[in-house]
Formats: sequence, C-alpha cells, structure tokens
Amino acid sequence: MAANMNLIIKKSFPKAARVIDRFHVQKLASEAVQNIRIKYRWKAIDNENLAIEHAKKNKIEYNPKILGNGDTVKQLLARSRHLLFKPENRWTSSQFKRARYLFQLFPEIEKAYNLAQQLTYIYENNSQSNIAIVKLAKWYNKVEESGFKDFNTVAKSIQLHYLGILNYFNNRSTNASAESFNAKLKSFRNEFKGVRDTKFFLFRLTNIFA
Repeated sequence: MAANMNLIIKKSFPKAARVIDRFHVQKLASEAVQNIRIKYRWKAIDNENLAIEHAKKNKIEYNPKILGNGDTVKQLLARSRHLLFKPENRWTSSQFKRARYLFQLFPEIEKAYNLAQQLTYIYENNSQSNIAIVKLAKWYNKVEESGFKDFNTVAKSIQLHYLGILNYFNNRSTNASAESFNAKLKSFRNEFKGVRDTKFFLFRLTNIFA
C-alpha cells in the first residue's frame, strides 16, 4: 500500500493487475486489536501502581487479585498478546482459559478480536471479487458501528485501496515467495556484516539462488 512502491509498479508493469497482499491488510487489523489490549494494559499498570502506593501509605501488605488461571490482571493483558493473533481453533488449553478471563473483563477486546477474525474469514473463504466486495462493505459498516478509532486506519486503507485488495480474490495471489526470497537475501547479507562490493555480491547471489 506504500505510495512509492505503487508508483514503481505502475511504471515498470503498466498493464499488470496490482494486488495488495492480504498479509498487509490483516496486519493492520491485528495491530488495531493489540493497540486496544495495550491501552487496557497501561491502565492496569497505573491501577496497580496506585494500589501499591495506597498500601504503603496505610502500612498494609499489597496483594494483587489473582484470577482463576493464576494471572493477575496486568499479567493477563501482557500474556494475551499471542492468542489475539490466532483463530480460536488454534488456541492451546491455557490460551482458552486466558481468553475466557480476558473477554469477561474486557469485552471491547473480544469485540475487536472478532472484527479482526471476521476480516480473516473473508480472505480465507472467498475466491470471487464480486462477493468479497459485498462482504468487505458489510465488515466496513461493522467497524464504523463499533466506534473503535484503532480500526479507522484499517477501514480507510480498504476504502482507498479497494481495487488492489479485491484483485487478490481473482487468483488469490500473494507475495509470500518474494518475501521468503527477500528473507534469504537479508540473511545471506547479514552473514558478511554488510556488502562492500555490490557487483560481486550480486554475482554470488546469482550463483547460489538463480
């Protein structure tokens, strides 16, 4: 979705159908969920600090509330990071317990998590752009109704780049192979602490990877 990359592609491949990789759209949704979790975590940290100060002033021992799964509220919010990236059917038993307490205490996080998962469902269960556009429009409306400011960026990105996003559903094209190859190149470069002779570096890459 970067403007500079879009310009490069337009000039280099003027007749190509440009596809915005689903990873980048879903990443925005996941980050929106994490932002909401982090917001509550900071509040939990502040509340705990105030409680500790209060206990010190009154010369009493501070004992944080322990939830049924063994976490404090602050720990619950910190340790829920990974489960919010995954669909429910891939949670471990401990993550199921943690999610239950998390969603009971913070229903907004559950609502945001469900929005992100619904977007993933649209990507995984549609192969026609004309159907996907209807479902994305309905999802967009749900985002607006939710009132989550953190999802505004996701919704706005879909609105501005919907043609490139919809092109994904035609052939379900991704740049996963390019990303994988790029990771190999970076790893190879890092082994040598950078590159001094660019021509020789490209020569070595050609011999190894071409």
